[in-house]
Amino acid sequence: MDELGQRVLVVAFDGWNDAGEAASAAVAHIRETGDYREVFAVDPELYFDYQYTRPQVRLDADGSRRLVWPDATVWRPSEEADGARLWLLSGFEPARAWQAFVSELIDAALQEDITGIIALGSMMSDVPHTRPISVFAGSENDALRTALGLEKPTYEGPAGILTVLSTAAEAAGIPCAALWASVPHYVAGHSPSPKATLALLDRLTELTGAVIPRGELPAQSLAWEASIDAAASDDEEMTEYIHQLEQTRDTWDSPEASGDAIAQEFERYLRRGDGHGHGKGPGGPSRDSDGPRRQ
Repeated sequence: MDELGQRVLVVAFDGWNDAGEAASAAVAHIRETGDYREVFAVDPELYFDYQYTRPQVRLDADGSRRLVWPDATVWRPSEEADGARLWLLSGFEPARAWQAFVSELIDAALQEDITGIIALGSMMSDVPHTRPISVFAGSENDALRTALGLEKPTYEGPAGILTVLSTAAEAAGIPCAALWASVPHYVAGHSPSPKATLALLDRLTELTGAVIPRGELPAQSLAWEASIDAAASDDEEMTEYIHQLEQTRDTWDSPEASGDAIAQEFERYLRRGDGHGHGKGPGGPSRDSDGPRRQ
């Protein structure tokens, strides 16, 4: 944990990095259960395509309407804590000027004396909702891999914003790790996925030692799983498919299984075609360009 230091920036972006809204929900949960204040935000005019990421109209408590523009914001914890403190970076993947976008965020991180970064992502995968959510943990940083038992990414191909941010952070001397949750691809109509969010928070706690209240997430996770059970009970084909996934997962988890089983599943995911849509799309698995072996 010391390798990440005591001022850890937790990052999540909406978009391809965020199947089932698991990663963005994790950062939102941390902010909602703590006391945070904004310390930096990019100018949305420079980085976002509003035809792709549109501003949202929201109603305030008094009934007045306001526009909320897409953003990328750094949040500082207001309270002191024993051990690691978590800064937060949340927002949308930019449509343009990625290097300038990342440069602004790294400058903000340096000004906040950030000592380590953990990027959160989630991806659709062939896994059952009835088993614990798999979380891939990786890093390009040799010291972090040795100290925390992380995997080394070996993927070559198109990259997403998490890769660009992590590469720039490492170049600036900030060690980075990434956590990726596998969300069952057949539950696209059951977003958000609190069970995946909870799995990310559990692994984040393991890596940092930070205290993160879980709030209603355990109960929401059980309700999410029950809702999928109910949907599957009326669909014989879906029930059989889930049973097959359970058998595969149980084989991975058996004492005889090799330690590379989950990594092999990520390899299969990354070799799929590109016609799967985005993590928040109306159907199909997510095709995140910052997959677990890419970060």
